[in-house]
Amino acid sequence: MTQVIPYVTTIFGGLHAGKMVMLQGVVPLRAHRFQVDFQCGCSLYPQPDIAIHFNPRFHTTKPHVMCNTLHSGRWQREARWPGMALQRGASFLILFLFRNEEVKVSVNGRHFLHYRYRLPLSRVDTLGIFGDILVKAVGFLNISPFVEGSREYPTGYQVPCSRALPQGLWPGQVIIVRGLVLQEPKEFTLSLRDEASRTPVMLRASFTDRTLAWVSPWGFKKLISAPFLFYPQRFFEVLLLCQEGGLKLALNGQPLGSTNLDQQTLERLREVRISGSIQLYCVHY
Repeated sequence: MTQVIPYVTTIFGGLHAGKMVMLQGVVPLRAHRFQVDFQCGCSLYPQPDIAIHFNPRFHTTKPHVMCNTLHSGRWQREARWPGMALQRGASFLILFLFRNEEVKVSVNGRHFLHYRYRLPLSRVDTLGIFGDILVKAVGFLNISPFVEGSREYPTGYQVPCSRALPQGLWPGQVIIVRGLVLQEPKEFTLSLRDEASRTPVMLRASFTDRTLAWVSPWGFKKLISAPFLFYPQRFFEVLLLCQEGGLKLALNGQPLGSTNLDQQTLERLREVRISGSIQLYCVHY
């Protein structure tokens, strides 16, 4: 699904250090320029302040990205970055990672620029996308889904993906899985396996019949009676909260009930396994 441009949306909860915005799309073959604006309001007149103006320009003799800030109707001093990381006719994934003093931007998994704030980040409440761009997906993440080591941007995991749970699960622990559903998905599964490689817990999303279900070790399905919140080419976030007596599930911030498991079973879990028709960006616990 392609978003209509101009695309303007409210950033619910605003921006704060640690938040990340993901933008996936395609640059048209004859693109001149586009812009991504993190705005302080959404009025047409007077024009709102723009805390961060990210503006790739393709039509100049030396293509570049320009960043700036609009305050009280006046643009501040431009900051320019040569060596354009975006290409006409090519798809892209841009990540905006908001830190305490600056925003860091990566393109297709590689750091490209950082821009220091000139207006308080707390004032930003609107995202605006304008110009020559085809937007496939926009995602807002409340916690930076960085992978282990010193890399700050999620570069993706190969699917299927397995991660060890050396201590099992205990009350209060949270498993977070974030990713992007592929264009023609079939299913997505999140399994928790024990030390004997049994699977006492499996969450399965079927795109064929649009159902979400807990699947028992014997193959019995317990349907989760809630709207199906997985969509092709859209970002998602699955949270599993361990508590006494089982696991609580939330999808894209929506609570979807729980499944019952005794504490002994939870403590014996040793592996998180994710598979299916997704691009995986984060497995965190």
